[in-house]
Amino acid sequence: MNAVVKPHPPSSGPMLRLPTGTPADLLGDDARAFLADLHLRFEPRRQTLLDARRVRQAAFDAGALPGFRADTRGIRESAWQVAPAPAALRDRRVEITGPVDPKMVINALNAGARCYMADFEDSTSPTWANLLTGQRALREAVAGTLVFEGNGKRYALLPEDRQAVLIVRPRGWHLDEKHACVDGTPMSAALFDAGLFAFHNAHALAARDRGPYLYLPKLESMEEAQLWEDVLAHTERALGLPAGQIRVTVLIETLPAAFEMDEILHALRGRIAGLNCGRWDYIFSYIKTFRRHRDRVLPERGQVTMDQPFLTAYSELLIQTCHRRGAHAMGGMAAQIPVPGDPVAHEAAMDRVRADKLREVTAGHDGTWVAHPALIPIAQAVFDTRMRGPHQHAMTRDDVLVERDDLIAPPLGTITHAGFAGNVEVCVRYLAAWLDGNGCVPIHGMMEDAATAEIARAQLWQWLHHADAGDGGAPGTPLHLDDGTAIDDALFDRVLLSLPSRLARQPIPGAARVPEAIAMLEVLTLRDTLADFLTLPAYERLD
Repeated sequence: MNAVVKPHPPSSGPMLRLPTGTPADLLGDDARAFLADLHLRFEPRRQTLLDARRVRQAAFDAGALPGFRADTRGIRESAWQVAPAPAALRDRRVEITGPVDPKMVINALNAGARCYMADFEDSTSPTWANLLTGQRALREAVAGTLVFEGNGKRYALLPEDRQAVLIVRPRGWHLDEKHACVDGTPMSAALFDAGLFAFHNAHALAARDRGPYLYLPKLESMEEAQLWEDVLAHTERALGLPAGQIRVTVLIETLPAAFEMDEILHALRGRIAGLNCGRWDYIFSYIKTFRRHRDRVLPERGQVTMDQPFLTAYSELLIQTCHRRGAHAMGGMAAQIPVPGDPVAHEAAMDRVRADKLREVTAGHDGTWVAHPALIPIAQAVFDTRMRGPHQHAMTRDDVLVERDDLIAPPLGTITHAGFAGNVEVCVRYLAAWLDGNGCVPIHGMMEDAATAEIARAQLWQWLHHADAGDGGAPGTPLHLDDGTAIDDALFDRVLLSLPSRLARQPIPGAARVPEAIAMLEVLTLRDTLADFLTLPAYERLD
């Protein structure tokens, strides 16, 4: 049911402007006034924080290194705890993630995981139609009425006591929602996604002690966490909810945020349930942070695994920090998917999932992510065997001592021709599908989303711009593939030119937009400055 709110009447101030034909049941006058109020209250602070990101990145480009903040030492060194988790979030040993189309919502809620992260961010292409379809699907799922018919089948929800707990991930602070404007200014995509979901579902979820629950992505500082705290506290007041009713989990998926885990927990201490190792975006953030640092160029993606020292330090520090504060330490994504028709390759992929989940539960994680329903029993079995209770907060990991250099030490490794060409293919195929409205794409046995595509895209840029000193200095010696081939524009061109003919041999999502994706990747890769996010220029081409 709709929340009971008393928004300003449309004539009393700026209203949210939406595309003609936007359905009034989702975005009627009350919902629009509520969202416009969020924009007017919080947009100036969002822009200030985005400016701070740019200033910080300029310092990194000039040679500075991230580190623990001196001004927040007191938060890190004092004793305090976050609020106890609600009953629905005490046992989160396996969570499934995925986009918000109706079929996916039903399948994910029914799949047997403890929680389902409904993702408006990395696995949803934010066309206006996708966003509205997703909001409607979640509203009907909360109401228990969601059904989907397709391919001669009818999909319906199981009883609520057999469903996963719903957690919604809105888009990050860096993204706008261009279809929703106040006085000609697009509102924050994060506020649009979270605000509209809360407006329609908060009271129904609160009545059943099911939330609302959110996953907050891509934070870079405690100040960005504090903005979320203020937004959600205002939302609770505006919707007539008890303080702290909206609970959150924060993804630690940027390198700057790894140095502020205590501070982020503290800013949200009355509502935060845990932190999550968003490993793919974290690797992307490492590359982006050090884009001008030749001594911190990463090897190809397949070699940047969680047993690399800098990623081990990151995950163990997260576990130690969370358990010290009474919060869950969630593990990362298993992006493998079943390999039909090839039992050997399939079992090898499943073995990698088992090994990854065994590493997580042994280290002390309280739960983990999977991208496909078939992985749920595998991850569940590993956690059931090694984690007898609902979590592992008692594993305090007092043995962990992580310093600044541990978090930023680059791994050793190589770049193969297959790794270079694979990055190009993943970028092009994912971008083509995303432009065509599909944000979650199976490629070579992996479920690729925006985070994994960003790794590939950022690596290509950094490999080709390795010698740029950031101060106009002359180029230096090129990087090389492991066979001695120079990594240069000529290699990039050869791989790009060979790609269309190879892709034409197989049906792929968004095939008609492959030429557009190739052109975009070429521009983004060869430009002087690494674009902050692939989805920013791509978003201009949607709808």
